[in-house]
This record gives sequence, structure tokens and C-alpha cells, in this order.
Amino acid sequence: MKKYSWSLKRSVLCAIAPLIMVGCAEEQAAIRPQPTAALTSATVAVAEMERDPKKILMSMAEFLAKTPRFSVNLTGSFEVLQESGQKIEFGESRRITVSRPNGLRVEVEHSDGEKHLVLYDGKTITTYTPTQNVYAQVSKPGGIDEAVTYFLKDLHMRLPLAALLLSRLPAELENRTQALDYVEKDVIHGTPVHHLAGRTETVDYQVWVPAGAQPLPLRVVLTYKNAEGQPAFRAVFSDWNLAPAIQDNLFVFTPPEGARKIAFLAQLPQVALEGPKKTVQTGGKK
Repeated sequence: MKKYSWSLKRSVLCAIAPLIMVGCAEEQAAIRPQPTAALTSATVAVAEMERDPKKILMSMAEFLAKTPRFSVNLTGSFEVLQESGQKIEFGESRRITVSRPNGLRVEVEHSDGEKHLVLYDGKTITTYTPTQNVYAQVSKPGGIDEAVTYFLKDLHMRLPLAALLLSRLPAELENRTQALDYVEKDVIHGTPVHHLAGRTETVDYQVWVPAGAQPLPLRVVLTYKNAEGQPAFRAVFSDWNLAPAIQDNLFVFTPPEGARKIAFLAQLPQVALEGPKKTVQTGGKK
């Protein structure tokens, strides 16, 4: 990882006469005395503490986990390994709304125009695909944490960044992260951020966290290192709202006219949030 040091540089131009130059130097020394060794050590210690990757990651996790409601937009992309061995990147956009403990809404639109909706109202998980006018539902009371876990492990659905929706996010990161490093201090759209890189058993992740009072992630990259071709998922967050106006029916699904109900594992094992497997012709003519 890169290591950086910052120093404060200041110059004063005094070119009128030797006496003035001496006076200028004496004045500057009086205004800005040389720091003592103790002060220098304290400054270095503060800088190192500000760049403690675990402290930064946990502050983000705790802040997000304790936020009772929020909405955010994501612009993402995911890689799909082709039969030729080439990886092709496809885009998507998401709108996520959370109202703890029982309200979750995820709206997804892929780059090809395909749309999907996932809802949870504290009792029922629903996925809906408008283009096919089909939906699947399963009962799962208990709250967002229980519903997301069931969605992933029991229904075998895919939901990148699902951990960010959980109130137990700090414990998840603490238990799963095997290595964590501070990469650098960066800037995203004018906002200073800390760039962190972590590793779990199955995923390498990078996260960019603002260096301010609201440490909400602005960018995330996930690399599925155990999957063939090590595909990646990338997301840029925007329009964080920690007090969104939420209507009572936002998380309730009302089947549209003519909608057909199906079982999760029949036709929608991984469609709702991962999107269809996409294959394109690559490599040109031989």
C-alpha cells in the first residue's frame, strides 16, 4: 500500500535589504516557532489514528446500522464471464429504501431496460418482474435482517451489498473480514474520502468512506475471487437521504392486473437482482 507524508510549506519573500531580510526571518520565527518533538509525535499519532482502517470501517458500519431509515441511489456494473473467456461489463441502477425494522424496497433497472422489484413489509418477501408480469412471494416474518438472510441462503437469490442493509452490519464485517488495509486518502466529486481494501474468505472488497460526520459509503467494489474469472461488481452511491418521506404502502405489493404468481425456484432463482445471464459474441472472425 502507498504511504504518504504531508508537510506544511510556507515561504516569505523579503528582497529589499539585508536588514529587512533578517527582520523578516526573525518575525517568521516568532510567529511560527519550530514544533517540539512531543508536538510532532502527537501530530503523527493523530494522523495515524485518522487513517486507522478498522476504526473507519466500523464507524461507517455502526452509523449505517443505527440509521432508522434511509434511501440511496446506486449506479452499478457487474461483469459476466463469456464462453470465450472474456469478461463483459453490464450496467444497472438501483433505488434502495429502508425503514427499520420491517420495510425494504429495492428497485432495479438493468442496462438493457429490464426492471425488477423486491419488497419486504415485515411479513412477506416479494419479487416482481414487470416485463414478464410475474411475481413470487414467500412468508418471512421477523424483520429486514431475517428476510435478507433468508433471501440469500434459503432462496439462493443474489443481492450484492446485502450486508449494508443489515442492522448487524458491524458484526458481519468484524467476523468476515480477514485482512484490512488503508490504501490512500482520495477525493470523490469534491468529497475527501478514505479508500479501504479488505478481504473475506470469498470476496475482496474496496470501500470509499467520507472523512466527515456522516461516514456513508460513496463507492464500493466487490471481487468474487472464488468464482470463475473472478468477476467484479462496482457501485457508486448518490443522493443519500437519512429522512426520506415514506408512504404507508411503499413496501406493500399489490399484484397488477393479469400478473401471474410463480414459485421462487421455478422461474426466478436468480433473476430479481442479478439479472439474466448475458452472453455476447466476442472475438470477431478467425
